[in-house]
Amino acid sequence: MDGSAWHIATAAEYTLNRADGLREFLRDGRIEIDNNPAENAIRPNVIRRKNWLFSVSEAGAEANAICLSLTEITKIHGIDFYAYLQKLFTELPNLDFHQAPGLLDDYLPW
Repeated sequence: MDGSAWHIATAAEYTLNRADGLREFLRDGRIEIDNNPAENAIRPNVIRRKNWLFSVSEAGAEANAICLSLTEITKIHGIDFYAYLQKLFTELPNLDFHQAPGLLDDYLPW
């Protein structure tokens, strides 16, 4: 048996051994036929993980993590991320938050 025939035989055996589980979506209409929704949900995290390879330094990776965290937090709270950043970049430079750190509480996305 050559290499490609072995791979086909292995794939067929794998499928046949899991036939009952693969047919389960036919018995239970709540089960999706594929896992595309789950794959699509994690795709942004996988792409980000690849982008982190190019952070170059620990400080760059930390800045990247902060930005991604803000993006996700604003998404969770239904806030327009672009508008949120505009507000931060416009108003924070004019605040004296070193003297009154509590001022920053008004700018947290939650």
